Formats: sequence, C-alpha cells, structure tokens
Amino acid sequence: MHQGARQLLTQAPPDQASQGQASQGQALRDPWPRQLEGWLALPGVGPSTAGSILSSAYDLPHPILDGNVRRLLARLLACPQPPARQQAAYWQLSHTLLDRRHPRAFNQALMDLGASVCTPRQPRCGVCPWQGHCAAYAAGDPARFPVKDAAKTVPFQVIGVGVVLDADGRVLIDQRLPEGLLGGLWEFPGGKQEPGEAIAATIARELREELAIEVQVGEELIRLEHAYSHKRLRFVVHLCRWSSGEPQPLASQQVRWVRPEQLADFPFPAANARIIAALQDRLARGLVEPG
Repeated sequence: MHQGARQLLTQAPPDQASQGQASQGQALRDPWPRQLEGWLALPGVGPSTAGSILSSAYDLPHPILDGNVRRLLARLLACPQPPARQQAAYWQLSHTLLDRRHPRAFNQALMDLGASVCTPRQPRCGVCPWQGHCAAYAAGDPARFPVKDAAKTVPFQVIGVGVVLDADGRVLIDQRLPEGLLGGLWEFPGGKQEPGEAIAATIARELREELAIEVQVGEELIRLEHAYSHKRLRFVVHLCRWSSGEPQPLASQQVRWVRPEQLADFPFPAANARIIAALQDRLARGLVEPG
C-alpha cells in the first residue's frame, strides 16, 4: 500500500490525461485515479479497497465487498456455501444492491451496518433495517452465517529428542541450517519417529544419522506438544548418555558441548524452553547423573 501511495505521488495516472479531464498541470496536481483500473494497478489495492475509495472520495457508483459487507450479504440470503467459493456471486449482489444515485452514503451504510449491527457474534437483529428481508433471521440462527469451510486437517508428527550428556555433565546441542522458519536456532538433536518405531529407537537412530554418535537412551525427561500453522508436533524427550563417536554436524551448521547453565546464552525455538526448564529442574534436584 505504501508503495502504491509513493507511485501516485510521483506521477499522474494515465487515465486522467487520456480522458481530457484536466490539463497536464492539473493532472500533476491531482494524481488520484477516477477509474477502477487506475487504483487496481497500484500495489496493495484490491477491488473492494478501490471501490471504497472511488465511492467515498468521489461518490462514484462502485460496489464494495469487505468483511463486514460479505457477512451482511451472506446472512441476507442465508447462503449455504462459504463466501470464498462464491466471490463472483457476492460481487454481483453488491453491485445489484448499490444505490447508484448515492453510492458514497450507501456503501458507508453497508459497512456501518455490518460493523455495528450485523456483527460476527450476537448480531443486533432487533434494530436491523433489513430484518424483514433477511433469510438468516427467518431461519432463526443468523450467527450461523456466513458458513465456514471445514477446518483442514493439520499433519501430526512425533519427534524423538535426545538430551545428551557426557561424563563431564555437558549437554550436546546443534545449530539448525540457516534456511526455513527456525533456521539458525539451536536445538537438542532428534527427529521424526518412523511408523512402528519405538521412540528410544528413533532417538538413537536420529543421533547416529545426524551427529554420527552412539548413545544410551535413558528415561523420559518430558513430553510436550507444539502447534505451528502448518503442522502439530509432539516432542518426546529422553535423557541420553553419550557412548562413542565424535559429534559431527551432518545435518546442521555446528555442534557444541555446553554446560547446562550456558543454555540460556543460545537462541532456541520456543518449544525448547520447557525442555531446558525440565533439565535444569532435574539437575537442581540431583536426579541426573553425567553420561
């Protein structure tokens, strides 16, 4: 949107000059488009924003379809499908209803009606001027509209994690590769559990594949779940004793042995904070022996 504003202020839109609405000097002084296409050509401006600008600023007959208006129209007709599946039909309805003599007042009234009366929860149907025409009100459950798409199934994965300690009580951590959402952060090593695989076997295998070390997988330290926008993870964390092999960053940037009290000096993903707290609690109570 900011880029579009800068673009407007640096040059006059071509549609004004071509229509002869003003002299060249006037066009430079007034760079604001009077055509829908002129606004749509600007970065960050969509059809509803463009229609809102043209109707509000210049009282030109252009429909709008923001979230409030979409909800209002969905209830007016009690549409059985989510609005996202019927965008063209919603635009057509907004265009049909538009008062072409007073588009500024009409569009503002639509937005105000959706924002203050036809609200997402507990709509104030008793004061709505469209109550007698509203199919959702007639159906007895206006808040059920607009209909929503069923929530998508989020992939679920179990991650085996090893908190590896050596004979000196140091903890092994590795730094993730730079790419991705959590790139560059530090973590306790581990990986995905394969189908039918015991979690202890998962941890031993992952540490062998990613760090070239052998460990003895001990008792469970903690298990926790963490949800991202695209997946849900369960971390099953076990204390491990380092047996053999010099740790190598086969799937990471680097590895380090650090004292438990040094863990706070390294940036970890949010899900690791509880792992660190559980480890430090065990250590404080003397319940963890060096590897």
